[in-house]
Amino acid sequence: MNAGALIVGEALIDEVVEPGRISRYPGGSPANIALGLSRLDLVTRLHTTIGDDADGDVIRAYLSESGVVLTPQSLTAAPTSKAVAILAEDGSASYEFSLTWDPRNLDDLGAPRVIHAGSLGAFLDPGSDITRDIVRRGRAAGAIITFDPNVRPSLVPQADKARKLFEALAFSSHLTKLSDEDAAFLFPGKSLDYVLDLLIDGGVAVAGITRGSKGAVLSSGEGRVIIPPVKTVVADTVGAGDSFMATLIWALIFEGEGWDGRPVRPDRLQVAGGKAAHAAAITVSRPGADLPVLSELTAAAAAD
Repeated sequence: MNAGALIVGEALIDEVVEPGRISRYPGGSPANIALGLSRLDLVTRLHTTIGDDADGDVIRAYLSESGVVLTPQSLTAAPTSKAVAILAEDGSASYEFSLTWDPRNLDDLGAPRVIHAGSLGAFLDPGSDITRDIVRRGRAAGAIITFDPNVRPSLVPQADKARKLFEALAFSSHLTKLSDEDAAFLFPGKSLDYVLDLLIDGGVAVAGITRGSKGAVLSSGEGRVIIPPVKTVVADTVGAGDSFMATLIWALIFEGEGWDGRPVRPDRLQVAGGKAAHAAAITVSRPGADLPVLSELTAAAAAD
């Protein structure tokens, strides 16, 4: 099967806890990115682990509604994973998890233009080996590799080991994006400029760091640009980074002139990052990881 994008990583149920209310949404960073890319009209497959249970049925229906195709190997005997997001008054979220990452092998990658890996699928045993194998084979076959660690400190190995796992995938990727919180955990005491320089010097063509309400920074061999935030009324921040990443992948690889995986001009970084910021603003303006469809993103960018 020839697919625009192959995403590797966890899918789960996000249970959002706030005063007087509990809401449940399908989620997981890689699943969110698969959803975001599919809503941007890309043919998208997700290789994950979903149980044959009620929560798994919810995730499958939700992803299918937006056109995401699950690999047949994604169905497992283990229960579907769950994350509990506890919202603070400012809309920020802290997380508790009940999950496993033990995916089956994916012998046939198809011919995706991009392979994205990230989050718990990159760090948790025993499945992290499967993630790295898919990335290795995909890059050798000519796919663009993208990576977002989306670190959950309570679940990943201690920082030194997590940093080695991060660097193994980051330096195998053409595009690596992390949050300022990811950077602080993986490289304590180091500046964001240090982290970006490390990635670019290590061979990453485009590196980015999101900074929440402060926007983002994107770097390439040809320069570094600041992406300002897009003002909006925040419902919650669930899925903001995933929305940014999905749209950045789309804007760089599939829109306009496309991308060959080499360094990107600053002016193109600025445009792609601006679209990613608009997507993140749409997502945080409504509850849960409800990423925008292409028509919403186009309208928002045109109105700005």
